[in-house]
Amino acid sequence: MVEEVLSQNEIDALLSAISSGEMNAEELKQEKEEQKVRVYDFKRALRFSKDQIRSLARIHENYARLLTTYFSGQLRSYVNITVASVDQVPYEEFIRSIPKMTVLNIFSVQPLDGRILMEVNPNIAYAMLDRQLGGRGSSVNKVDNLTEIETMLMSQLFEKSKASLYEAWSSIIGTDPVLEDLEVNPQFLQMVSPNETVVVVSLDTTVGETSGMINICIPHIVLEPIIPKLSVHYWMQTNTNKRDPDAYEKITQTLQGARVDAKTLLGETTISIDQLLHLHKHDVIALNQPIDHPLQLRINDQPKFYVQAGKSKNKMAVQVLEEFKRGKNDE
Repeated sequence: MVEEVLSQNEIDALLSAISSGEMNAEELKQEKEEQKVRVYDFKRALRFSKDQIRSLARIHENYARLLTTYFSGQLRSYVNITVASVDQVPYEEFIRSIPKMTVLNIFSVQPLDGRILMEVNPNIAYAMLDRQLGGRGSSVNKVDNLTEIETMLMSQLFEKSKASLYEAWSSIIGTDPVLEDLEVNPQFLQMVSPNETVVVVSLDTTVGETSGMINICIPHIVLEPIIPKLSVHYWMQTNTNKRDPDAYEKITQTLQGARVDAKTLLGETTISIDQLLHLHKHDVIALNQPIDHPLQLRINDQPKFYVQAGKSKNKMAVQVLEEFKRGKNDE
């Protein structure tokens, strides 16, 4: 507990106010006692720390980038998805905040318990559907009467997006996301109790010229087993772990066997087309490489060493003199 320390001037002013009757000592004592009581709303229980919320934001920033790539490829259109906010609210409050008719994708994420809900604003959902059917991506909000074909197309689109969800969460836990259902009325969907705390990740989404929100609702029961992994301490431990010796050895062996293109440039020059057309046998072309300067050994067209030309076992060869360093005039 941190106590507030008053300066000497503040103490003198306080004593003066009590002595003159401007302030009553009993009232001051009562006010101090009242400040110890803090209102707590059990319907809005905060079950996640700011640190854990920031970790969830980082995970879903990566998820937003993966979804952007996925939807851009599937829809052949401009798609931009970014994280707008990450909040924890009661499930009932989340349900009241979304439209009465919308597109709700329900994912199970084994081995975690519970289900994740992805709510897609009708404007965005129909823009995506219009692009799938060859349109320009315009939005017509008629989500209350989806046809079987429209429902199937949307289900297939979001079912394939589970790979992005798996990859985004892979840094924390390996999951097996499965699209269990697609619903349009949130009132018929009761995943958890109304007062259960859920994390709502809001994604600002643009498809072509249509903008809207995609909201991801993650109940506490889903995150409970992995809450310790959402701390900064876990991320730091993960990032500072020693490398796997076996994996390091395999990578080393693979790299050592990789083939690269090595060549030495003896020199170069520039001539005109007229000079080229009039070249004859025994003509000499002067290169820009002085004979007393070392040559460059290039690895995959990148200068790596300074070398000198020679012969080894009746074959042309070069001898390495020193490592090439950037910034020299020879570059």
